[in-house]
Amino acid sequence: MATMDGLIRLVNALQRACTKLGDFGGDATLPTLWDSLPSVVVVGGQSSGKSSVLESIVGCDFLPRGSGIVTRRPLVLQLYKTEQGQQDYAEFLHLPKRRFTDFSMVRREIQEETDRVTGKSKQISPVPIQLSIHSPNVVNLTMIDLPGLTKVAVEGQPESIVQDIENMVRLYVEKPNCVILAITPANQDIATSDAIKLAREVDPAGERTFGVLTKLDLMDKGTNALEVLEGRSYRLKHPWVGIVNRSQADINSNVDMIAARRRERQFFATSPDYAHLASKMGSEYLARLLSSHLESLIKARIPSIASLISRSINDLESELHYLGRPVAVDAGAQLYTILELCRAFDRTFKEHLDGGRSGGDRIYGVFDHQLPVALRKLPLDRHLSIQNVKRVVCEADGYQPHLIAPEQGYRRLIDGALNYFRGPAEASVDAVHLVLKELVRKSVGETQELKRFPTLQSEIAAASYAALERFREESRRTTLRLVDMESSYLTVDFFRKLPQEVEKAGSPTASTIDRYSEGHFRRIGTNVSSYISMVSEMLKNTIPKAVVHCQVKEAKHSLLDHFYVQLGKKEGKELARLLDEDPALMERRMKCARRLELYRSAREEIDSVIWSRSEANTLA
Repeated sequence: MATMDGLIRLVNALQRACTKLGDFGGDATLPTLWDSLPSVVVVGGQSSGKSSVLESIVGCDFLPRGSGIVTRRPLVLQLYKTEQGQQDYAEFLHLPKRRFTDFSMVRREIQEETDRVTGKSKQISPVPIQLSIHSPNVVNLTMIDLPGLTKVAVEGQPESIVQDIENMVRLYVEKPNCVILAITPANQDIATSDAIKLAREVDPAGERTFGVLTKLDLMDKGTNALEVLEGRSYRLKHPWVGIVNRSQADINSNVDMIAARRRERQFFATSPDYAHLASKMGSEYLARLLSSHLESLIKARIPSIASLISRSINDLESELHYLGRPVAVDAGAQLYTILELCRAFDRTFKEHLDGGRSGGDRIYGVFDHQLPVALRKLPLDRHLSIQNVKRVVCEADGYQPHLIAPEQGYRRLIDGALNYFRGPAEASVDAVHLVLKELVRKSVGETQELKRFPTLQSEIAAASYAALERFREESRRTTLRLVDMESSYLTVDFFRKLPQEVEKAGSPTASTIDRYSEGHFRRIGTNVSSYISMVSEMLKNTIPKAVVHCQVKEAKHSLLDHFYVQLGKKEGKELARLLDEDPALMERRMKCARRLELYRSAREEIDSVIWSRSEANTLA
C-alpha cells in the first residue's frame, strides 16, 4: 500500500466500512466520513449510455438492463487490478464469503439486492450496494453509479420520482470532494443534457467535471462532435472523452467486451474526424485518466481526512461517555447500576445542601428572615391588651378572685400567647420542606446519568418526595413539642420576682387596691409580654435546630434509605423496568458506537498507509 494505487485501495476500504456501518452521508446529526471521501460519481440521463460506459471501463457485462429506471440504488463500484492471467471475479460487501466468477450472476444479485431494499416496486433507495471487481483488465478505480436522471414518471412510480432522483444525485455531486463524470450522448444537443445541466449548477467553473460523450458512431453522416470534444462548445477544466459503446445488436449477440474495446480503438484510429484525438479517446483512456486524477485528489485530501477522523473520534467518545454504557441484562449488574445512579443523584442533592450548587442557602433564609418576621407579626399586642388581660384573669379567678398574684390568669395568658407560636413553627417546617422538594426536583434533572432512564428518574423523585413527607411530619411533631414544652413548664425564676416587684410599688394596702385597677392588669400584660419575649428568643433558636435535625440532616443522610430497602426486594423484571431507557437515546448510542467504530477503523487504515509510504521512502 506504499504506492499511489494504495491510496485508491485506502478509499475503497473506507467506503466499504462506511457502507457496512451505515454512513451514507446526508445525516446532519452525526459526523460523516462518507461525504469527505473523494469519489467519481457517474451522472447521466436515462438511455445516455451510462451503463455501457461502466461496462466498457470494467471490461465485462455485469449491470442490469431494461427499460425505465434500472439503477434504483447507488452502486459503489470498486475496481482492483490483478496480475495478468488471474481470473476475473467479483465480491459484494453484503455477501463477504461469496466470490462471483459468473458475471451474469453479478447482474442478478444486483437486481435481487435492490429488490430486497426497495421491494418489487420502482422506488429508489439511498442505501448503496458495494461491489468489488478484481481483474487484470482494469485500473485501480472507484466509481459510484447513480439512478439515471429522468423527466417523467412511468407507470408504477410515484410522481415525486423525478425530484427524488435529482435530490439523490445532488446529494452526491454537491460535495466538494466529488468528481462528476457527466455522460451525454453525442446524438443529443449538449445544451439539453441532463448531466451537463446539473454539473453546471453545482460546478459552474467545470473544475470537478469530466465530460463523456457517448454514441459517437450513431451520429448522422456528415456530422461530428469535435466542437464538444475540443472544448469549444462547452469548456471544462478537464478534457472531454469520446466513447463508442457496444450496439444493442452487439449486446444481444454477447460480443466480448475485450473485442469491443479493440473495435473502439479502431474506430477512433481510423476516423477522419477523430484520428488526431485517438490517443485521448475511448474507455481505456477514460479509466486511466480518472484513476490518475482520483489518486492525486486522494493524496491532497488525506491530511484533512485524517484531521476530520481524529476530531470526530474525540467528539463521539465524549458523546458516548455522556450517554453512558449500555444497560446490562444480568439482574445483579442491573441492581449495581441502579445503586450507582442513586448515588449520583444523592451526590448532586448533597451538593445543593452543602453549597456546591445553588439552593441550600434558601433554607438559611427561612431561619434568618422568614421565621423572625413571622414571630414579630404574632398578634401578641391584641392578646395582651388590658381588656383581654382583664377578661382572661377574671375568667381564671372564677367565683373567687385571686388573693395576691393571679397565677391561673398568668398561665392562661401565657398558654394563649404560646399557642400563636405553633403557626410560625409549622410554617418553618413547611417552608424548608418546599425548599427540599425543589432541590430534589433540580437534582433529578441535573443528574446527567439519570436522563437515560425516565422510569428510574420518576421512581427516585417519588421515593424522595415520600421520604421528605415523613421527615416533615417528624419535624412538625418535634417543633410543636418544643412549643408545647414551654407551656408545660414555665420558668419559675422569672415569676418569683413578680411579687417582690409588686411590693416595691407601695404599701400592702395600696397593692391590694391595685390588684383590681387598670394599672394592675397592665402590669400583668407587661410581665407576660416579657416572659413571651424571652420564650420567643429561645424558640427562634430551637425551632431551626429541630427543623435541621429532623428534615435537612435526615434528607442528607437517609433520603433514599426506604427506596433501597424496596429495591432489594425487586425481581429481575422489575429492575429491568426501572432501567427502561428512552428508545431515542438507545438508538443514538447505537449510532454513535457504530460511527465511532467506523472512524477508528478509518484511522487504522490511514495510519497503515502513511506508515507504509514512510517505510518505502526510507528504504528507497
